[in-house]
Amino acid sequence: MNIMDFNVKKLAADAGTFLSRAVQFTEEKLGQAEKTELDAHLENLLSKAECTKLWTEKIMKQTEVLLQPNPNARIEEFVYEKLDRKAPSRMNNPELLGQYMIDAGNEFGPGTAYGNALIKCGETQKRIGTADRELIQTSAINFLTPLRNFIEGDYKTITKERKLLQNKRLDLDAAKTRLKKAKVAEARAAIWAEEVTKSEQEVRITQSEFDRQAEITRLLLEGISSTHAHHLRCLNDFVEAQMTYYAQCYQYMLDLQKQLGSFPSTFLSNNNQSSSTSVQSVSTPSVLASASASLPSVSNSIVTSGISELKSSSGSRKARVLYDYDAANSSELSLLADEVITVYSIPGMDSDWLMGERGNQKGKVPITYLELLN
Repeated sequence: MNIMDFNVKKLAADAGTFLSRAVQFTEEKLGQAEKTELDAHLENLLSKAECTKLWTEKIMKQTEVLLQPNPNARIEEFVYEKLDRKAPSRMNNPELLGQYMIDAGNEFGPGTAYGNALIKCGETQKRIGTADRELIQTSAINFLTPLRNFIEGDYKTITKERKLLQNKRLDLDAAKTRLKKAKVAEARAAIWAEEVTKSEQEVRITQSEFDRQAEITRLLLEGISSTHAHHLRCLNDFVEAQMTYYAQCYQYMLDLQKQLGSFPSTFLSNNNQSSSTSVQSVSTPSVLASASASLPSVSNSIVTSGISELKSSSGSRKARVLYDYDAANSSELSLLADEVITVYSIPGMDSDWLMGERGNQKGKVPITYLELLN
């Protein structure tokens, strides 16, 4: 037998098998043929695998939306990934906002209050943008990639073996159908007993192949539990990445608020004292406990008559520092929480500031950081 004859016979056998499966499948759908049911354990494993695949896809896609809200940017990244090329580096939204603020601040003049504030805010926004990039990169490696590997790897293998199991099941049921017909024909003396024996042997072979494929599929499906355990570890990594990101953003904004100094009184002057107080009283995670301890609180003592009297007089008062303050420039005085300093007002000074003295050191201090003593 030459190779061509072998290929022709193989194609004919494959066509016969395909036709047999098609007939069996059609008769099952029409209720004209019996169907071998999978055992309950295997059915449960198949259901668990389908459920895992469904929710893994949804979580993965929504995480991608969370990390990159711009759909056009996601499509671009997908195309570059398929082309195995690195996507061009572009500023993200916080970085772009930060750059605009810095450019505006330089245009207005770094020496002006507004220009200086814009530059500080812009620098903070760019740091937040950098933290955002780190979150995306860490989440992609530790969370999205394992989920995608399951969908494109493990589940594809499961689908392939499940399809083979379905074909083996159709072969088995088709063989059972032929055996049943052979026995009926034998009873009517329509065929020789050898035909029945041949059909019985075919059923034994197809049953063995079906059982072996069912075991292979079962072993693969039982690995879903390990997949869940792996995805749980990846989920912990994702949560830690988010926690780090939000902690960084919180600290950046806390530092910016200290630099601006007048941020709390701006709330007061805009009649938003209650809103400011509610924001600052929100409970923060334990990982930010040390940072939240230094969060400025808007106190009614800031707008008491003591401040007004001090500003209208030429005298001085003792004041307790409520929390640490880092001087933004040489005209300001750095403060340490709970220390007591001497404060007084000078003509023409901004309403949000007082002059502070500690020994031979003196400089401007924000009144929101002080509590006047009797």
